[in-house]
Amino acid sequence: MEGPNVEELLAKAEQEEAEKLRLITLHKELELEFDLGNLLASDRNPPTVLRQAGPSPEAELRALARDNTQLLINQLWQLPTERVEEAVVARLPEPVTRLPREKPLPRPRPLTRWQQFARLKGIRPKKKTNLVWDEVSGQWRRRWGYKRARDDTKEWLIEVPGGADPMEDQFAKRVQAKKERVAKNELNRLRNLARAHKVQMPSSAGLHPTGHQSKEELGRAMHVAKVSTASAGRFQESLPKEKAPRGTGKKRKFQPLFGDFAAEKKNQLELLRVMNSKKPQLDVTRATNMQMREEDQEAAAKRRKMGQKGKRKGGPPGQGKKRKGSFGGQKHSRPPALRGKKKGVPR
Repeated sequence: MEGPNVEELLAKAEQEEAEKLRLITLHKELELEFDLGNLLASDRNPPTVLRQAGPSPEAELRALARDNTQLLINQLWQLPTERVEEAVVARLPEPVTRLPREKPLPRPRPLTRWQQFARLKGIRPKKKTNLVWDEVSGQWRRRWGYKRARDDTKEWLIEVPGGADPMEDQFAKRVQAKKERVAKNELNRLRNLARAHKVQMPSSAGLHPTGHQSKEELGRAMHVAKVSTASAGRFQESLPKEKAPRGTGKKRKFQPLFGDFAAEKKNQLELLRVMNSKKPQLDVTRATNMQMREEDQEAAAKRRKMGQKGKRKGGPPGQGKKRKGSFGGQKHSRPPALRGKKKGVPR
């Protein structure tokens, strides 16, 4: 049995190579636009194949996506490469297409109170070096933080200042002063955050730690202090000419949960009576006043219209004789319900 000929093997290898090249070599009427920085390929060719596919172009869409992806990969193989941790990677160029942001731009950080004051006064920050010379150790050390220059926490002896209590612990006093500084800085940071987010910081008794307090704030603080006793201020004496505070609210009163069945029955019956009443209550006085007001408005509009006609003809308005018993030419008419003949008057 004879084996395969050499020429047949070469022809088969060439055929396989041509098939591989056919799969990766594609031709487009219009070349694709590539943005390798974003791994983007834009196809501007008209979708004639999709139009001929009919109502189900899934296979044509897959073929088109495969061809465009192959063209994009062919462009990636032409980029320069480098080795990173035993892997060969391609160096992508800078992106060309500007993609939209997923989230909006961050807002500028609001200025702190000190930054606002510095801008108002024209104070510019001075840049300081991070390292300073420490005369004690004879080395360059950090200005702040761990192993800083002139670190007073490492001292084993502290001189008692003049006028201070000789029995007072200066080490504990220094530690307490540092804690107060840290707490003050944290309070200022929280104030800046509250001011930036326009949130009013709560304070005990309604007073601010610093600044001018208004009359309402002082009154509110006095009321809070007054009702802070065990009896909620019932036996607290009032100051002379002291007025009751405003805006403190009213204490709500609730009915007992059980025991007063008569009051509960009365309230329920009253509620049912109001719900079942179909005719609304008529306020005769209010209805009469509304009717008189409408008639007065109609009469005033009529006089205004007649006055404008007289002014056009040349005669000054308002020179006619006033009717007896009228005020300023106005005539008040009674409502229709009250019109009619008076009792006791002859016809």
